[in-house]
Amino acid sequence: MTDATTTVAGAAHEPETASLHHVCRELAEAAEAVGEASRHASELALGTRLPGGARGVRARRTLLRTITDPEGLGWAPRGRGLARIGWLAGVFTSRESLAVSLAVTGLKARVRAAAVRHPELLADPDTARVLRAVQEDRQREAVRVFRSILAAKGAERTFALLAPVFADLLAWNALTDENPFNDGAGWEIATGRTLTGAEPVLGVSARIWAFLDRGPGRAEPLVPSPALAERLDTSGTIAGYVRNIGAVGTDGTLLVQQVTGPDGVQRYVVQLAGMSGVSDKSPQDLLGAVHAVARPSTPYSRAVAKALRLLVPSGCELALVGHSLGGITAMNLAADRDFCGIHQVTHVVAIGSPIDGKRPADPRTRVYSLVNEHDVVPGLEGRSSVSAYRLPEQFTEFTWTDATHAFPLCHAAERYAHNLEHTVPEASARVDADLAPFRGRVTAARFFRLHDR
Repeated sequence: MTDATTTVAGAAHEPETASLHHVCRELAEAAEAVGEASRHASELALGTRLPGGARGVRARRTLLRTITDPEGLGWAPRGRGLARIGWLAGVFTSRESLAVSLAVTGLKARVRAAAVRHPELLADPDTARVLRAVQEDRQREAVRVFRSILAAKGAERTFALLAPVFADLLAWNALTDENPFNDGAGWEIATGRTLTGAEPVLGVSARIWAFLDRGPGRAEPLVPSPALAERLDTSGTIAGYVRNIGAVGTDGTLLVQQVTGPDGVQRYVVQLAGMSGVSDKSPQDLLGAVHAVARPSTPYSRAVAKALRLLVPSGCELALVGHSLGGITAMNLAADRDFCGIHQVTHVVAIGSPIDGKRPADPRTRVYSLVNEHDVVPGLEGRSSVSAYRLPEQFTEFTWTDATHAFPLCHAAERYAHNLEHTVPEASARVDADLAPFRGRVTAARFFRLHDR
C-alpha cells in the first residue's frame, strides 16, 4: 500500500505517473502563489494604501501594468470593488491570467497522467480527440466533440470512458469559460481541494442547494416484505453488505443488522442505499445527493440519525456501509461530533462515493473507499480516483478497473458486489479482516422508512 491509496488493478506506468503528479502539485502551488500576488497587487493598485503625489502615481501605474500586461501577471485583477469588476471583465472577454494558465497547465498534466494510467482514453478515437483539444487549449472543439460523443455513444458510455479525467475536465472548462460563477469550483479542483462552495458546471452555490433541501428528516419502523427478508445476506462480508444495499433499493429504506460478534459483544452494521431519482419525496433524491457532497448535514443524515436513536443503545459500536449517496451520508454521520458523541463509529465503508473531502470526527474511525475507476460518481466532489493528491492515513482507498466501461452499470451496487468477489478479492479480504468484530451471528435485521419531513 502506498500511503493511503491502493490500486488493486491497473498499476502500470507508476514511475511516469508519479512524476506527472509531482508536476501537477508544483503547478497548483505556483498557481496559488501567483494568485495571491495578483490579489496583493490589485489591492495596492486599486485601493487607497499608496501615498499620493508623483511617487504614488508612478507606483500605481506600474502595478496596473503588472496586473493587466500579458507579459506580467496577465489580466489579473483580484479582490473586491474595482478589482472584482476588472476580474469579471476579464472572464467575460476570455482574458488570461498567469495564475489561471498555471492552474490549467497543472490540470492538463493530470489529464496526461490519467491517460498514462488508462491507455483506453487515447485508444478510443473520440475521447482522444477531446483530450487533444484540451491539451491544445481548443475549448470549443473539446466541448463540441464531447457533445458529439454523447449523441453517438450515449451518456452511459461517454461518462464511463471519461470518468478518470472527468473532474479535471470540468475544472479546466470552469477556469476557461465565460461563466464567472463556476471559477471558484474550478480553483478548488485544480488546487487539490474538494468542492464545498459550488458545483463546477454552472457554479450553483452550495447555499442554494442547502436552502432547497431543508427537511428535518424523519424515520419510522418498517416491516419488510417476506421476499426481501429472505434475500438478506448474513455472511458479514463487505460483498454481502453491498448485495443487501442493492436488494433494499433506493426507495428510502434503511437496513440495520444487529450482530453478536466473535467476542460476544453486540454491534450494528448500518447499510445505506444511494440516490433514488431526480425528484422524490425521500431524502435520497438528486437534490439531497448534490447537497450531501458539499454539506455535512442533510435530511438523509438526519433521518438516519433519528432511526439509530430509536434502535441502537448509546455507546454501541457502529459500522456504516454505504453505496453512492449512502456512502456520502455515512461519512457525513461519521463527521458529526454530536452523532459520534452518542454512537461509536469504528468503520465507514463507502462504495462508489465521493467522500474524499470529508473527515471523521473520531480519529480512530477507519475509512475505506472502494472505487471502480470508470465510475464517474466518486469524482463528483473534485478528486478523481487517479488524483495527484494523497488521502490521509485514516483512509484506505482501493481502486480498480474492469471490462464494464458503461455508466451507470459500473456504478450499480450489484456490479460493485461482483467486483469485490471476483475482480478484487484481495480488497474485499482486507476490508473483511478489518470488519471481523462485526462478523458473527445476525440476531436482528431492522428496517426503517426514511422521509424528508
